[in-house]
Amino acid sequence: MVRLLLTTDTHLPKRARRLPAELLAEIGRADAVVHAGDWVDAATLDLLEARARRLIGVYGNNDGPELRARLPEVAAAELGGLRFAVVHETGPAGGREQRCADRFPGVDVLVFGHSHIPWDTTAPGGLRLLNPGSPTDRRRQPYCTYMTAEVAGGRLSEVRLHRLPRPEPRTGG
Repeated sequence: MVRLLLTTDTHLPKRARRLPAELLAEIGRADAVVHAGDWVDAATLDLLEARARRLIGVYGNNDGPELRARLPEVAAAELGGLRFAVVHETGPAGGREQRCADRFPGVDVLVFGHSHIPWDTTAPGGLRLLNPGSPTDRRRQPYCTYMTAEVAGGRLSEVRLHRLPRPEPRTGG
């Protein structure tokens, strides 16, 4: 069994001072951490690289040259017998399932970000689309969020959206 931690849109230090303690604790329990972009600072990438057993990440639209030099726009990985793809942006919600199924043929699970809105649907043909929301910037959502899941024998299970308290805002000084 492969235990996954899915996160995206951490936006540090612009949206929060640090990652939530609960999310940091989950890194130690995960076999693989997936981050779908908008890290904003390289220190967050360094932290996850140091703590995660395996890190699969991409850059997002708010990530500058340093992060773009270290991360791909699209990542692919085989985990527990499933083919995963990771990308930051997938376009508008309308038509997302079919658009992503067309863009990522042969993929079983697509993890994406950008909207900060949790998403869990399945496209025609079986592609599972997951957006874990943001652990630091809830935007129009009631909670900051991340996801965990398990993969075993080519099956994704135990997909769970975790709610977090709103983090302390970043202040000057």
